[in-house]
Parts: sequence; C-alpha cells; structure tokens
Amino acid sequence: MHDPIDFDPILYAHLMKKYRESAPHDLADQWLLLETLHVVSQTQFIPHLRVHDLMLHQAWRTRDWAEVSGQILRLLLVPLGHLTGRLPLGNSGRSDISPFKPMPPRRDMAEVVAQAHRTIARAAEIPS
Repeated sequence: MHDPIDFDPILYAHLMKKYRESAPHDLADQWLLLETLHVVSQTQFIPHLRVHDLMLHQAWRTRDWAEVSGQILRLLLVPLGHLTGRLPLGNSGRSDISPFKPMPPRRDMAEVVAQAHRTIARAAEIPS
C-alpha cells in the first residue's frame, strides 16, 4: 500500500477554495485540483465523497459520459471502501484509473500540495 498524503483540513479547505475560484474553461487545472483533492481526502469519508460528487458534476458539465459513469461507480464504492478500510491510496479518482488500484500520488499533484503548503505557511506568517 502507498502512503497517503495525510488529511489536513486546512490544506483541504485551501485546495477546495482554489478549485471553486478556478476558471471554468480551464478544465486541465480544474481536474488537477479535483484529483489532488481526491488524494488529500481519501482517508476521510465525507470529504472523499464530496470530491467524487464534484468530479461527477465536472464530468456532467463537460458531457464526458465515460467519466460520469465512472464517478457514479466511485460514489457507490466510497462507503464500501471506508467500511472495509480498502482505499486505493494515491489514486487520482478518475475513471481512466481502476478504482481499486493504489499508487503513489503523481508528481503534478504532489507539486500542487507543496505549493498549497507554501501558500498556507506564508499566510500564517502575515501578522493580522
């Protein structure tokens, strides 16, 4: 099994805000943020479920029917994975990857997390 990126609610909230503020026409950036959110949230039931819900909405909005069906399957699998403790850690959560395959987080997702940590740390240094 691969080590997950530890769940950090501040990191999750930062990435979620970044996703919500991203340009709707920049699909590559939006998917990268959603995939990163998936890896960050995998060990927490509600955040994990929420990310798959956002992925489903993104797929629906872009009329990517293969992704829509893949996300519906994943929404059904999330509770089972959490109940059994069998989560494919590091998996991007997209339909082009097996929902059962653990993997190390991709380099681009790790960079998004590293950049988010730097931004969060800088914000914490700024006196109010």
